[in-house]
Amino acid sequence: MNTAALPVLNLLAEGGEGGNHDSLNPALTGGAALFILLLLLFIVTRFNRDR
Repeated sequence: MNTAALPVLNLLAEGGEGGNHDSLNPALTGGAALFILLLLLFIVTRFNRDR
């Protein structure tokens, strides 16, 4: 293996330059998912022409 690639591989294995990021807010994610699903339910039931 090329020894010039070892520092790069070590940097990648450690996760970059301290690239820890804040996770997404679970309440915001769940609320957005609920809103999208309710919107899709409204659209499907609004345009249902099987009656």
